[in-house]
Amino acid sequence: MDHKIITNYILISDRIASSGQPEAHQFKLIAAAKYQVVINLAMPNSDHAVPDEGNIVTAHNMIYLHIPVPFDKPSVEHLKLFFKAMDLFKDRKIWVHCVVNYRVSAFLYQYRRLVQGSTHDEAKKVMLPAWEPNTIWQQFMALTVDELNV
Repeated sequence: MDHKIITNYILISDRIASSGQPEAHQFKLIAAAKYQVVINLAMPNSDHAVPDEGNIVTAHNMIYLHIPVPFDKPSVEHLKLFFKAMDLFKDRKIWVHCVVNYRVSAFLYQYRRLVQGSTHDEAKKVMLPAWEPNTIWQQFMALTVDELNV
């Protein structure tokens, strides 16, 4: 049993992975895979949320960061916080998750595009292939560096 069985797991790079909501016992697998930071973009009351996630993650000697993003209202501020977190932990292995890996797909797409300078086609490779973003998420994914003021 390993971390690759976690819902909608995607290996983004040698230091970044994404997924849907891990089950409580799966954080041990994430730690065993040498991830050092867990960033949660789901709301605390999301489906399958792990109520004590922060304590579970830190008990496995990982850093826990929660940026709750309402699915129907992602904002520029959420994206700015995410970019700051990714920069702060740029030298560590990071696991980013939400409920299904939709929010994370959009956030990592924007990170690849706006921070790392990837093309749309390259950035799209970090996204969950089955997801078709609705209008709200399409607008979020169309945000530019100028609109972020970063």
